[in-house]
Amino acid sequence: MSSAFWLCAAITAVSAVVSLRYSVAAVRTPEGPGRTNALYAFSRSLALAVAAVVVLFARSEDWLKAVAVAMTIVQAGDAVIGVQIRDQLKTVGPALTAAGNLAALVNLMR
Repeated sequence: MSSAFWLCAAITAVSAVVSLRYSVAAVRTPEGPGRTNALYAFSRSLALAVAAVVVLFARSEDWLKAVAVAMTIVQAGDAVIGVQIRDQLKTVGPALTAAGNLAALVNLMR
């Protein structure tokens, strides 16, 4: 596998694991509608994290492209949420991660 594959896979996996970490933190909120929503977010984050880790073992470029696109969308969406809640860290971090993931994906596709 090329260095472009491994770079894209690493960025995608780190992005998915960070997203999972945030959803785990959200699940720790008290009972109620907020926790229910956090559980749904956790379910999706776990699936993406598992998919990103599977890429490392399967070494499938097509699988990596699919997961990288998904994580780019997730991180871009998180950046939009960061703007809406006026949190600079939750805007810039995901935006940079989305841009990095997209750049790595474009590099992989060349």
